[in-house]
Amino acid sequence: MRKIFLFIIVLSFNASIQAQDNTSFNFSFNHLSLSVKDLDSSCDFYKNILGLQEITNRTKMEGIRWFSLGEGKELHLISTIKDSVTINKAIHLGITTSNFDSFVSKLDNLKIKYSDWVGTPNKVNVRADGIKQIYFQDPNGYWIEVNSVAQK
Repeated sequence: MRKIFLFIIVLSFNASIQAQDNTSFNFSFNHLSLSVKDLDSSCDFYKNILGLQEITNRTKMEGIRWFSLGEGKELHLISTIKDSVTINKAIHLGITTSNFDSFVSKLDNLKIKYSDWVGTPNKVNVRADGIKQIYFQDPNGYWIEVNSVAQK
């Protein structure tokens, strides 16, 4: 009888744990924040090179500016934290455009260096699925990937 009682307790405890594991939070991407040294030059880059629209910084804190990435997604540039940031190309902002070739021409005209994934200067990478990609850095050294996914 004691074994049956313990078995029932273990089963009910296990069922309550499994019920908790089935919770779905339905996460979706909201924003990306970048720590920047010079807020004005960073904002200039994201406005003029990528054409992002500046939006209201709802924190109302000095040293922070927000940009729209479209579809309710945002980029937050933060200059209030002075710690150094270590980055590499694997940490990058990936964005897509339906005008990929025109954007690459814009970078060429502005003499902004870009490369393929391995770092070949001014080379467009073409993935196995036919998607074109380039990589370049913002004024703070953050990597940005622009690809042609939106053209499909």
